[in-house]
Amino acid sequence: MKKLFFAALLAGFAFNTASAQDEEGTKGFAKGDVFMSGSVGFSSDSQGDTSLKGFTVAPRAAYFISDNIALGAKLGYTSAKEEEKGFDGTDEAKNSAIEAGVFGRYYFTPASQFSIFTELGAGYVHSKYEETGREDLKADGFNVAFAPGVSYFISEHFALEASYGLISYNSDKIDVDGAESRDRFNAGLDLGDINLGLVYKF
Repeated sequence: MKKLFFAALLAGFAFNTASAQDEEGTKGFAKGDVFMSGSVGFSSDSQGDTSLKGFTVAPRAAYFISDNIALGAKLGYTSAKEEEKGFDGTDEAKNSAIEAGVFGRYYFTPASQFSIFTELGAGYVHSKYEETGREDLKADGFNVAFAPGVSYFISEHFALEASYGLISYNSDKIDVDGAESRDRFNAGLDLGDINLGLVYKF
């Protein structure tokens, strides 16, 4: 599923806010700072009698326990619905997932306007699949991911960031008798794993 992030909209908002602020304060992170970030995306696709729509929201927040290290928590919700029109009506299939997790980041030059960071995160995921005429399926699982990234402050409080999900491991199991867990490991250069976002530092 293609995700369209509002990076341009967020960047424009941040630049307008930055131009309205005085050039006081320090651009960068330090021990005791708190930041919030996240991503919002949607997708829409149609072909013939079949249409697919999806939505994702994923906020996160972190606290710097030292000048270089930040620890935080993240939430996420994803929903996708596919509809297919036929002679006897419309069939629907809906997949939704809720994620809660933690993450840690190490910033190599936190006090500067531009910094490179690495992130290691883990999360619990509960998903549900619904389809017309079939029993609902539920699954529980977890994931672990490593992602390098960059951060660039455009004002004292706002920064743009980009991260890349380079290595990840996912495991889940459908909640039915006799079901086996499904394990997936990914390591590669997939452009779909690039995430853009806006960070606000308190």
